[in-house]
Amino acid sequence: MAFTSGGYMAQQTIDLDINPSEEAIRLGPLMVRFLITGENSNGTLAAFEVVVPGGQRLAAPAHSHDHYEETIYGIEGVLTWTVDGKQIDVGPGQALCIPRGAIHRFDNNGTQDVKALCVITPAAIGPQYFREAAEVINEASGGPPDRVKMAEIMRRHGLTPAQA
Repeated sequence: MAFTSGGYMAQQTIDLDINPSEEAIRLGPLMVRFLITGENSNGTLAAFEVVVPGGQRLAAPAHSHDHYEETIYGIEGVLTWTVDGKQIDVGPGQALCIPRGAIHRFDNNGTQDVKALCVITPAAIGPQYFREAAEVINEASGGPPDRVKMAEIMRRHGLTPAQA
């Protein structure tokens, strides 16, 4: 029990787990592993790891989002982000916050696999976007995914594809 100015108040017991939403999603050669979703954080954030093999690019088109920031934290290797036309290398121990409305994409220009942590605030996107995108990317069997299908999925989940 906790004491407040109005008397005693029952404390709520919260069941906490490490990585309560851990889910791995394969998007061609890339892998996204969700650690926390909006359902686990009262909508405040979503966090996932992304693993990008050497020489791989983001299969989805460059895009922006108006409803959340995306912060990238480098764990292993160097991922090159292009944000509003400016290339920025993010390596281990470095962080990049991509503001709302900024057009961005990434590439692994090296030979080493990259692992990065991505944090979405607030949690306006979750595993469902990546599950749907994975279907289209995996259907392409290593070729470019269907841009019309990808754009439709992106828009439905709050991402705005950049003009080609």
